[in-house]
Amino acid sequence: MLKKWFRLPTASLLMVTALLAGCSSSQPTTPSPTPATPTVPTLSGTIEIDGSSTVYPITEAVAEEFRKIHPKVRINVGISGTGGGFKRFVAGETQISDASRPISASEKEQAAKNGIEWVEMPVAIDGLSVMVNPQNTWVTSMTVIELKNLWGPNSTIKRWNQIRSEWPDQPINLYGPGTDSGTFDYFTEVIVGKAKSSRPDFTASEDDNVLVQGIAGDRNALGYFGYAYYVENKDKLKLVAIDAGKGAVLPSKETIDDATYTPLSRPLFIYVNKAALARPEVKWFIRFYMTEGPALISEVGYIPMQPPVYLGNLAKIQ
Repeated sequence: MLKKWFRLPTASLLMVTALLAGCSSSQPTTPSPTPATPTVPTLSGTIEIDGSSTVYPITEAVAEEFRKIHPKVRINVGISGTGGGFKRFVAGETQISDASRPISASEKEQAAKNGIEWVEMPVAIDGLSVMVNPQNTWVTSMTVIELKNLWGPNSTIKRWNQIRSEWPDQPINLYGPGTDSGTFDYFTEVIVGKAKSSRPDFTASEDDNVLVQGIAGDRNALGYFGYAYYVENKDKLKLVAIDAGKGAVLPSKETIDDATYTPLSRPLFIYVNKAALARPEVKWFIRFYMTEGPALISEVGYIPMQPPVYLGNLAKIQ
């Protein structure tokens, strides 16, 4: 499912191949000196970024490191959700949009109407994670069908024993991303069967930290959000293994990376306004994101893409 995100785009592959071919020779040659590191200009200005709270930890970590090198560049990173971020992006209000799903047809149409051209860049892999409170001693795993029955728009399940009879006769309190969230779109599409199709009676927020606090303080809570937020709050949350028909699998760096954690492994993106790439501070920030970002992605709890993906992203901004 995720393999397509690892492929280097054809044009970029040809570019890299040509560069490699130009560097090879059947005749012995005198070793060339190490190429000089490109001179980094003195940068200033403001970069506006908004969108997915799932992608936020990556972009904020990259922005923090970039600011250390370029203190005159102000980078504002918002978390209005993937949908909220795209609303601003296609209106020309931001230069970069964090997204936990691809841009939709209607968003593309609005961008075209406003004369906004963009570049899509896959940056990481996430395992959307289902959580309960650590005091929940009965739930260790759930099937995709059980999740569908629980979260479907016509669900009447309100107590744990309605899912499995051996579970306690206690209320279920649901927590999840708001309707502007790409995580909400993805979860409802792969679990319920239709994007944005969900029961309405759950505590919703575009800020995953709010969901973390809600689940951490509620013994009967169940919710879902990006894996990195679990990594940062392991002492407050308990992971639920997901069974898609081949046995229950917990999300981890290994199971997310090899896609055995299914169907909740997914790519994460940033979208860049093409016109903004004419601004040095934006172009250098994207270059920094693609070269220094992979190490930071691991630090915040997500899985980096394969190196050719970042090479392809760099080729897009040349």
